[in-house]
Amino acid sequence: MAQWQSLALQLGGSLVAVLFLAGMSRWLQLGGDLRIRTEGDARRLADEAICGFDPVDLALDRAGIGALLRDGAGRVLLIRRHGGRFAARLLDSHAGVRLDRNFLTVETSDPHFGAVTLDLGPRAPQWAGSFRRLAV
Repeated sequence: MAQWQSLALQLGGSLVAVLFLAGMSRWLQLGGDLRIRTEGDARRLADEAICGFDPVDLALDRAGIGALLRDGAGRVLLIRRHGGRFAARLLDSHAGVRLDRNFLTVETSDPHFGAVTLDLGPRAPQWAGSFRRLAV
């Protein structure tokens, strides 16, 4: 009987520990489904990345994993999900841009940023063509 009590105590303790860790992760806002859902989200992220970046045109990935934004000066900002947050880079070249139907793959000059493939739908060819304004 003591063996069953010990097993029940271990099971109960484990359950309490798991619930505590789940509560802590919720309180710390860890995990979850991180997405760019609206143009407002993309504008806010752009302003956080580059203070005062005011986009005049933007395209959101259909899955919400990234966005492309262009300001009045012609600068293009790429925002992508990077782990549990978003990262952004200004594009300085069109050399790493590839179009495949509705998908636009964009690489930056920063090797740590990596490439991202965005599903921009019918706007993908328009954005791909607009990158020709950037240097090679």
